[in-house]
Amino acid sequence: MTVMRLQKWLSEAGICSRREGERWIEAGRVAVNGEVVTRQGVQIGPEAVVTVDGQPVALRKGNLRVVVALHKPVGVICSRRDPEGRPSVFPLVEGAGARLVSVGRLDYNSEGLLLFTSDGDLANRLTHPRHEVPRIYRVRVHGRISETLLAKLRAGVVLEDGPTGPLQVELERVVGANSWLNLTLKEGRNRIIRRIFAALEMDVARLIRVSYGGIDLGDLPSGAWRYLTRSEVGGLMNWVRADRP
Repeated sequence: MTVMRLQKWLSEAGICSRREGERWIEAGRVAVNGEVVTRQGVQIGPEAVVTVDGQPVALRKGNLRVVVALHKPVGVICSRRDPEGRPSVFPLVEGAGARLVSVGRLDYNSEGLLLFTSDGDLANRLTHPRHEVPRIYRVRVHGRISETLLAKLRAGVVLEDGPTGPLQVELERVVGANSWLNLTLKEGRNRIIRRIFAALEMDVARLIRVSYGGIDLGDLPSGAWRYLTRSEVGGLMNWVRADRP
């Protein structure tokens, strides 16, 4: 290993993206050779002993990139720790044999496809808005969706943190007083789908992510995970190529 910046080292270790590593450093969570580091840009060499929250972290051996798909159930969070003591998704993927980071998040009450990888840089690129990686959701809302409301959704919705732009949305079916829709997004703002429908004065009753970057949830049982195939990982990498149109 050559000398590298600490935040890049953390990313290479597969525990976070560089951006998240910078936040950890600022928060005083990272120590090198027993000394807490809070300054960005610190360079470390191959003999450095790095810890995060007091736990030792090792670089990955070789160029192995692990990517797994989890069917996240309702009632778990996407952080490793929670002040409220709620369960985390990370114990569900402990058997993957690598230190993983999640590719984006799903909120506590949402379910469906959640990707994890040992490559922090890949996770960061897959969630960055500039790559426009598509996420497909099935959404059940309270209320009957009319053509007028569909037109409003397709035109885009103005939220407190900016407009969504035009949305790709299709009405799947109406069951009693509820409507099922398929919604495709190319960004991952916090709770964006729930806020989109709240802007239309509608409540989301169920939210399931069924696809991310061409990787489909399929019939993966709730709470179960699988490794992505080499072809599937290649497809994800294509989304974040620098020369992609």
